[in-house]
Amino acid sequence: MDKDVEQKIQDLQNQINELKGQVADVEEATKDQLSIAIVSGDMDRILAAMVLSIAAASMDTQVKLFFSFWSLSALRDKSKRVKSKDFLSKMFGFMLPRGMDKLKLSKMNMAGMGPKMIKFLMKKQNVLSLDEMFRQAAELGIEIIVCEMSMGLMGIRKEELIDYPNLSLAGAGTFIAEAAESRIQLFI
Repeated sequence: MDKDVEQKIQDLQNQINELKGQVADVEEATKDQLSIAIVSGDMDRILAAMVLSIAAASMDTQVKLFFSFWSLSALRDKSKRVKSKDFLSKMFGFMLPRGMDKLKLSKMNMAGMGPKMIKFLMKKQNVLSLDEMFRQAAELGIEIIVCEMSMGLMGIRKEELIDYPNLSLAGAGTFIAEAAESRIQLFI
C-alpha cells in the first residue's frame, strides 16, 4: 500500500478514536434524568408535564420539575392563606388561580366549561386527576424546584404552597445546572 494512503488511514483512525472519546465524555457527563421547565399555568400543559414526568420516573429516570411564573398557580394550596402581604402581592393572589382545580385550559377554555369537561373525561376514562398525579409524583420521588424570583415577583410565599415532600426553592441557575447534566430537557 502507498505510504500516503496508509497515513490517511491512520489519521482517520486517530480521528475516530478521538470522536469516540468525546462521545464517551458526553455520555459520562449526562445523567439518566429528565428536567422540565414549566412556565405555563394552563391545566393541559401542567397535565402534560405530569404525565411525562410520571412516565419517566416509572422507567427509573430521575425527574426534576422547575415551576416558574404562571405555573406557580398549580402549586398554590387552595386552603392556605398568608397575611401581611403588600398591595401588589394581594392583587396577584386575588387574580391568580389558587390551586390545581382552578386552572384554565390553554385552548377551548369555553368560559370555564373546558376544564370541567376534561376532568369529566379523565374520570370517565380512569385517568388520574391532576391532584392524584402530584401524589403519585411524590411517591416516585419526582423533585419540584420552585423559582424564588417568580415567587417574589408574584407575591407568593412558601407557606401558600402545597405540601409536597420533594419541593425546594431555588433560582434559575440551580435548575440550569441540573438541566445541563440531564439527558432530556423540556420546556412547557
